[in-house]
Amino acid sequence: MKKVYGSAAEALDGVLFDGMFIASGGFGLCGIPELLLEAIKDAGTKDLTFASNNAGVDDFGIGILLQTKQVKKMISSYVGENAEFMRQYLSGELELEFNPQGTLAERMRAGGCGIPGFYTKTGVGTVIAEGKEHKDFNGETYIMEEGIVADLAIVKAWKADATGNLVFRKTARNFNPPAAMCGKMCIVEVEEIVETGSLDPDSIHLPGIYVHRIIQGDHEKRIEQRTVREA
Repeated sequence: MKKVYGSAAEALDGVLFDGMFIASGGFGLCGIPELLLEAIKDAGTKDLTFASNNAGVDDFGIGILLQTKQVKKMISSYVGENAEFMRQYLSGELELEFNPQGTLAERMRAGGCGIPGFYTKTGVGTVIAEGKEHKDFNGETYIMEEGIVADLAIVKAWKADATGNLVFRKTARNFNPPAAMCGKMCIVEVEEIVETGSLDPDSIHLPGIYVHRIIQGDHEKRIEQRTVREA
């Protein structure tokens, strides 16, 4: 089965459709699938729902799709540094479902493992719990959260082999593994594709069974907030 494609546009060919649900890896600007997001923008696919920790910044990451009004709903942990995200949410142009970070990661992982729902104490007694099932275990109240299953998962990894085994680099691992797991189709962009068999099996962070398509490309190393000490 061919998994390696020549470009983001080629890997997304025949996959995108209006109104689809996409799970996207990354945290801030770290480990975001920037090439695939740019290709989605170029394709003009609209009315999208994204499950992602945040939406990048105004001109990078999912932020570029907010600028073009291709996103209908965000399932996220925070608005972050994206002014357009905040503006669209406050003006009612964008639907937003807030999820605590751990809950969002577990919803993705659960969906990828075939678990339809789970109970958590996180959010009990807050707006997060409104409309959700409550249940007591050992005298403590929990709320039920549903697993996420997306039409498409887009993630960024450091290395892959041709079968789709993935290695992430340090904190760029973040939401990428659970996002990859929960997609009916998973497309990965990587910095390097290595020879099959060259990756140490104990160092593989996500097995290739979850990965359907891979592209290799050049990536921009942005810093969300550059902080330096005074001279």
